[in-house]
Order: sequence, then C-alpha cells, then structure tokens
Amino acid sequence: MSHPRFPQAVPPEDPNVPAWPRRRVLQTGLTLGSAAWLAGCASLIGQAKPQVVVVGGGWGGLGAVRALAAEQVAAVTLVEPNDRFMSCPMSGHYVAGVGSLDELLHGYQRVEALPGVQRVRARVQAIERDRREVVLDNGQRLRYDHLVLSPGVEYMEESLPGFAAAREALPVGFRAFEHQAVRAQVERFYAQGGTLVMSAPKPPYRCPPAPYERAMLIAEQIKKRGVRGKIVFLDANAAPTPAPTAQPILGALKAYADVIDYRPNVELQAVDAGRRTLQTSAGELRYDHANLVLPMRAQALVRQAGLGQRWAEVELPSFQAKADARIFVIGDAQGSPQPKSGQVAFGQGRAVGEEIARRLRGQSGPAPAGDIELPVGICWAATSHDEAINVNVVTTLSPGEAPKLRFTVDPQPSARSGAAAWSWARGVWRAMLG
Repeated sequence: MSHPRFPQAVPPEDPNVPAWPRRRVLQTGLTLGSAAWLAGCASLIGQAKPQVVVVGGGWGGLGAVRALAAEQVAAVTLVEPNDRFMSCPMSGHYVAGVGSLDELLHGYQRVEALPGVQRVRARVQAIERDRREVVLDNGQRLRYDHLVLSPGVEYMEESLPGFAAAREALPVGFRAFEHQAVRAQVERFYAQGGTLVMSAPKPPYRCPPAPYERAMLIAEQIKKRGVRGKIVFLDANAAPTPAPTAQPILGALKAYADVIDYRPNVELQAVDAGRRTLQTSAGELRYDHANLVLPMRAQALVRQAGLGQRWAEVELPSFQAKADARIFVIGDAQGSPQPKSGQVAFGQGRAVGEEIARRLRGQSGPAPAGDIELPVGICWAATSHDEAINVNVVTTLSPGEAPKLRFTVDPQPSARSGAAAWSWARGVWRAMLG
C-alpha cells in the first residue's frame, strides 16, 4: 500500500516498522463549530501559551502529546495516574506464558522531559465543559483551552448477569495492568488442567483479533507442556472478526483442533462463578477456568461529559466531539468505524495534535482535493510464539459517503510476520515513549 506519511514517525533505519499516513484532515478546512472556536483563538495568539490537557497516557494520548510538543504552540498537561505505560498490543505472548512483562512496560520519563509538557499523576473525576475545567481525584482543577480525551474502554458488565459479583475471579485482560491476573489464571490452568472457556463478543471492541490470538497462544502451550486440558472458545459471531481476517484465523485454528473446541454463534447470557457454569445461547456449560471478553464501551467520563453514550460522537476527519468544539476524542473511546487498535489510536493522536496546533495558529487550511485518508491501522494476530498474521486497514472518506475500510490481510501466518510484529511494536514504543 502507498500512503502519504508522517515524517519520522519511527526510526527510519528500521524497515519493518511502517510509518503513519499523514491525514489530509490537516488540510481539510474547518469542521462543525471550529470556525467559532478559531475566532476565539485569535485573542490567544501573542499571549501566554494556550493550555491543552490530554487525558490518558496510552497510545492515543501519547500520540497527541508528541505532536503538540513538536509544534510548541501550547502548554501541554498529560493526566495519567499510572507510573508506567503498559502495552496491550503484544500482551498475548505474556498472558500465554511465552513473553516477558518487562517488554510491555515503559517509563514516562522522556515524555515528561519534552518541552512544554508536564504530567499530573491523578485520575479524572469529571469534565465541566461550561467552565472548561477537568476535575481530578486529588481535588485539583485543570483549565483548558483545548481538551484531548483518550480514556480507553470499560466493560459492559451488566451485559453478563453474575459477572460483577465475580470480576476478581474472572479477569478480562483487555486493559493495561489486568494482564498479570489473566496470566496467573492461565498458569493455574496449565497446572490443573480441565476446561478453559474463552470468548469473543460482537464488535465493536478493543483489538478484534486478540481473543483468537490469545486462544491460539495458550493452545500452543497446552500441546508443548502436555497440559491435560482443552479450550472451549465461544464466539458470539458467525466467524472470527473482522470479516477479512476470518479465513486466515480459521485456517490457523485448524492446527489446534485437538485442543480448541471453536463454537461460533454462541452468546454468553449469565455466569455463576460459585457453580462455575455459564448460561449461553446454546445451553449451560461448565468450566474449570474462564477468560471471558465482555462487550465494551467508552469510559464513563465520555457519558458524564455529555459527549456520547456507548462511544463518543465525533466529527470526521477531525475527531472533534460533536457536542463541543474544544474537545477531541481519540483512540478506542471514539465512535468512528475505524478499528479500535493501538496503531490507529496513536495515528489519531498525532493528527489531532497537529490539528490543534494549526487551529491555535489561526490556520484553516485549503479544502481537500479528493478522498481523505484517516490514520492507518496495522496489527498482528499471533498464531504461535513465532508466527503471526499481518492485518492492515486503510480508512478513507469520500464527500457525502460513509467511511470505507480497505483490509490487506496475510492469507496465512508466517514467521516473517511474527518477527515483523515485534519490530513494529518496538518501533512504535520508541516513537511514543522515547
């Protein structure tokens, strides 16, 4: 695929790490409400630097911080409570017992050292849009001229009766710092054997290939370690999702047919952790261990701020909140058709940071000459400790039409893609965290 590219998105000497496309959104002119916002910004030029608050130090938030720091047109405050960044992409290897946790953990020191950037270690309790303030759990209030939200997801626990009472025993592991609990559960399964029930919900949810990847990595260890157990995989979908990945993933699952019982079109209805039973659309199922992936939605902060219900409602291609011209929502919390993946979030963050800088300079940019390309999606579905399926997604906007997604997917797993996945991850981690 050929795309316009962000300059220096990753170290240029690494040929295995693709660069990010430069969205033509940066030349698209004004979106809904932004003309009025720009008029207000004119009074900021020449005075103290405007205040931009970025909520969330994950892939999207770090993309925005990096871009804003490079532009040096605003004072940037990153609100992130965790001492370190933990990557969810590539975590399947760790969960399955074939990867190191240290590889996924990175400090924020180099981000905090960027010019014009400070980090506040706190959690956001509320957004008061009328006052343009972010309220933190330490009592502090941060005033903003512009706000970037990348808060990630939460699980829709009410969708599975019985889960809330048993969440400690049933870790999901699709958010940072939950993976240790899932790893411990998987190690118990290896030691004890029995039936491990895993699941995939209907999309949209974070990293669609990940449940299948996790199952295959664990299945490989079942065979290698001689575990007296099996995986029952309950897929709420008719086939692995997204659809263009279905055939390669189904083909890879065949290698584990003796240890993975793959059951499509089966939805979870309730869980009884005391009895270790699941009620499903196909009847009751007993389990010894379970890793259930629940439906997801944006963090509650999005609803508290009146920016949307399940997902934040945003304008494309700018990712400006429909409800507020001063707020952008990026990453997995926003409700566009783009895949909910780390690569996409980082690209959205970079593009939004550049868009904010352009607006702060009072620049509207020329109207687009044709289709607009949103940040590219690149991900890798591991099928074993050393093989993977590469998935690339390009999203384009045509005037008056819904976004179009174009997938390029490896027809089968390969060691080349397995190695490229780690090269990509390390390159992106460097680009985000230094």
